[in-house]
Amino acid sequence: MFGFVMLTLLAASTVRAGIFEEGDVLMVQGAPGVIHYHHDPEHADFSWLIGAEWQSPSRWLAGASYFNNSFDQKCQYLYFGKYWPLESIDRNLYFKLTGGVLLGYKEPYENKIPFNHNGVAPGLVPALGYRFGDFNVQVNLLGTAAVMFTAGYDLFK
Repeated sequence: MFGFVMLTLLAASTVRAGIFEEGDVLMVQGAPGVIHYHHDPEHADFSWLIGAEWQSPSRWLAGASYFNNSFDQKCQYLYFGKYWPLESIDRNLYFKLTGGVLLGYKEPYENKIPFNHNGVAPGLVPALGYRFGDFNVQVNLLGTAAVMFTAGYDLFK
């Protein structure tokens, strides 16, 4: 996990000039766990997530996360999406919707997510977030299973 963070920091400092444009955001994110709607004795004692997300000034985004799922399997979520400011409520509040591919839900838990085939399934994650300076916090709805709180930091600020 430490190596992933260090690699992301190095990439942010070296590629900013050639790839990213003014106004882009490179957010690193983490989550210490999830809160399940229903207890299952097969749930892992500790689930976590780390990830990186690029956000454009037009509010389109792309990202990748690596996480320990609820059944102690290492998984990935590769996604695209968009966010919408909710300025009529608060200028820092936003709604985000991402969709992509979930990798890693394998036997005996492959049926815990819909449309899973050989550990590959579609994913859709709605989120409500709040920005304050270089940081953000989000609540992410994980289908009918759980909610995850994430915290992020913009490496470009």
